[in-house]
Amino acid sequence: MEIELWWLLVIPLFFLLGWLAARIDIRHVVRESRSLPRSYLSGLNFLLNEQPDKAIDAFIEAVRIDPDTVELHFALGSLFRRRGETERAIRMHQHLVERVDLPHAQRTQALAELGQDYLKAGLLDRAEDVFLRLRGTELDDMALNQLLEIYQQEKEWAKAIEIAQALPDHESVWWRKEMANFHCEIAESAMTESRFGDAEHSVSAALAVNPKSVRASLLRGDLLLRDGQLEAAIDAWKRIETQDPAYLALVADRIMQAHQKTARAEQGLQMLRSFMERHPSLDLLDTVFETTLKMQGPQLAYDLVREELRRNPTLLGLDKLLEAGIMTAPDEYRTDIELVRQLVHGHTRRVARYRCGACGFKARQFYWRCPACGGWETTPPKRTEEYDLAP
Repeated sequence: MEIELWWLLVIPLFFLLGWLAARIDIRHVVRESRSLPRSYLSGLNFLLNEQPDKAIDAFIEAVRIDPDTVELHFALGSLFRRRGETERAIRMHQHLVERVDLPHAQRTQALAELGQDYLKAGLLDRAEDVFLRLRGTELDDMALNQLLEIYQQEKEWAKAIEIAQALPDHESVWWRKEMANFHCEIAESAMTESRFGDAEHSVSAALAVNPKSVRASLLRGDLLLRDGQLEAAIDAWKRIETQDPAYLALVADRIMQAHQKTARAEQGLQMLRSFMERHPSLDLLDTVFETTLKMQGPQLAYDLVREELRRNPTLLGLDKLLEAGIMTAPDEYRTDIELVRQLVHGHTRRVARYRCGACGFKARQFYWRCPACGGWETTPPKRTEEYDLAP
């Protein structure tokens, strides 16, 4: 009975202590809110109501009243940058960087914000200088990623490789793909400048980083073809089937040219047909169709497309079938077939696009790096709007 009475006394005491603590916290919050400029609270209210213009005006007034409020400077600078007013954002963050009374952490943050301002303004050289200053700080990872983006925009591939090697998550699958493409960019530049030895070195480096690099195999085949090593070039391109068969369409013309130079055109055509049977592709079908048309005539080209359309029904395939049908149809039907083909071709020409799997960007041209999101090999070399004709 004594224990029960003891608890009856303790429980009200706990309630009393909680009430006092709540009162103290409330008074503290009220004192803090009263110390803030009214314009600061108005700015927050405008932000919550998605009125950034009025929020900026309110924050400018708050900074005027209390110029030592660092958080307000950060908030105002970020708002300026988001609105595209990069000059004002730069001035705001430069002011913070130059303040000698700021703690190290806040000055570092201000420097990072200034780098973002320069990037937004397209001042890549200044942004690079800022992020290089942030190397070795607590924002080192962020600086590395920003420098990597800058060097890719500037096409400074050697610097991009150096930065990528310093990333904390290097040697991941993503990292290997990026690094291989950096080496391939260097190889393509070297080939353009007739520095073929340097190009071969870069291609080897790309394959060492990423043995599944389709782009490196494609370039190696090009280098071997230039040196007259036709069989070795064909082998390099054939390797793509084991790396990623979706990219076979990119080397189909090359394979046919190499076989034609060795007087083995029929063997080359048969190889492409076997690729198409295992890995259906409209771009691959284009090459096989044109080659069959030249080598074996319109009837066999028509039969080829008809069989492929049965296996893989698409509007783009139908367009090819109608093209072949015009050449094989009797004269009295050609005008009607041509009319239908023009309608189908006009539609498919509009919808046939390569599409980035990361951001959805569409283009008629194939890109190794998406122009919209900057992702490497995010756009499969396969036109996406392949409408199924099957019921």
